[in-house]
Formats: sequence, C-alpha cells, structure tokens
Amino acid sequence: METLIMDIRSLKLYLHLCDSLHFAKTAEQSHVSPSTLSRALQRLEDEVGSKLFERDNRSVTITHAGLEFKRFAEQTLADWSQLRSRIDPSQQYLRGNLNLYCSVTAAYSHLPALLDRFRRDHPHVDIHLTTGDPANAVSQIQKNRTDIAIIALPEVFPSTLHFTPIDKVPISVIAPLMQCQVQQWVSQSHIDWEKLPYIVPDHGPGRKRIDQWFKQMGIKPNIYAQVSGQEAIVSMVALGCGVGISPDAVIHNSPVRERIQTLVSPVDIPAFELGCCCKEKRANDPIISAFLEII
Repeated sequence: METLIMDIRSLKLYLHLCDSLHFAKTAEQSHVSPSTLSRALQRLEDEVGSKLFERDNRSVTITHAGLEFKRFAEQTLADWSQLRSRIDPSQQYLRGNLNLYCSVTAAYSHLPALLDRFRRDHPHVDIHLTTGDPANAVSQIQKNRTDIAIIALPEVFPSTLHFTPIDKVPISVIAPLMQCQVQQWVSQSHIDWEKLPYIVPDHGPGRKRIDQWFKQMGIKPNIYAQVSGQEAIVSMVALGCGVGISPDAVIHNSPVRERIQTLVSPVDIPAFELGCCCKEKRANDPIISAFLEII
C-alpha cells in the first residue's frame, strides 16, 4: 500500500506540473523540494519509457507522450478516489479534495451559501477554489483542471458534461453616471444605440448574448474594447469608456456599482441560467455527488 500511495502522490505532482509548466512553482505549492519533484518525474519517465516534458532554461513543454500519460493520470486518480470511498467502510464521513472554479462574482453571490451547506454536512472534505473568467469554466472542466465549475449554461452544451441549475440571473444594459460623452448620449430622449461605444466580453456565453442583442437591435456595434471577465466590463463602464451588458449579480456585487446606471433595453435580454457543471461520467463520484445534492 505504501508504494501505491507514493505512486498516487507522484501522479498528483505530475498533473500539477502539467498545469503550471513551472518546476519551482509546483514544488512550492505541493510542499516538496525541487529535487523531490525532479526524482518523482524521473521515476515516472523511467516507468513510461519516454520523456514526458521537454525543458530548457526558459520553458517547460509537455511531449506527446506526456499528454497521453496526463489522461491516464487523471483517470487513475478519479478511479482511486472512487475506490477508497467504496472499500473503506470505516469512513464515517466523506474525505478527500474538491476543486471548484467560478468567477469572482459567483464567489461572493452564490458560492458561500452552497459551501455553508456542504461544509456543514461534509466537514472533512478539503475545498480548493480557483476564480477566473466564467467564459473559461467549461474548458476548465473538460481539461480536468477542476471538479465542479459554476457556469452560465451555454446555448450549445457538450453531452459529456452534467449541469445542475442554481439560479436565473437577469441581464441589464449599463452606462456610466459620471459626466462624460457616453453619459450625455444615453441621457438623450432618443438614444442612438448604434453610435454608442460598447465594452464586450471577448468570448463565452456573455459574448453570444450581447451579439444576439446587437442582431435584435439591428445595429452594427461600435466596439470600444473586448475584455476578459464580466467584472472588467462593469469597471470600464464606470470609467466612462462605454456601454455594456452584464449580469445583475455582477453589477450588484461590483465595488463601482454606485458609478453606473441601468438603461431600459428596447428588446428583451434572456437571463442566464446559472448552475454547477461537472463531467457526466464523474457526477456519481461520492464527493461531487454530495456537492450537487445540496443545491
């Protein structure tokens, strides 16, 4: 059993290195010495019979063999977690790790209530939270970088993923309150929507929603900036850079919410359906299933 535990640990180190592509960072965050990490990788490469990484003084890249082994390592760790839960009858509580991914806003608006219920029922599960652009949430799941992500349900949802709804989030058109050219334009009795500069997401469900709005409005938009993350849209609007379309949860939780105003949209904007996403084949994993059950 000790050898197996060491193997599992090496796989975890390997997967961390696949994500960071930085030996010093992986060693530090995994609480091992650089020499320990190097030895673990060397043992894996010896067993696989091929180089898993190419490295020089400036960069680390994954080889083709490394990508193949990464998929094996991810599946092995998932199987190991399920096996431990099935064969250890002495476990009175769920134990293990749960990796979550969500936007900064969701970490304030929806995640606390979920975590309160989950931690009350499963106090021995360690939670690891990563925040980032919600447009990248589905990719985080597909690349096995997180177990569960809070996402806005996209129009095209992969059949390999599972979605559990949490909430409906309305979407609003926002403009600056400060005295500026944009504020003057939106204060007119008849707003020339095609004339306005727009701050838009660079990709993801938010971009699709605003592109649909432009189409419904019959305008060719004047795009001032494309940004990552809804929070950046609200900030740039507050600075007078343009007009944006953003979820109400982002607006209400923004530190600059007092500097923006909501405009009446001439056409309806469908709300986002917010929920928790995971891989379909992992929805019955004990820890993931327990989290989904508290929603």
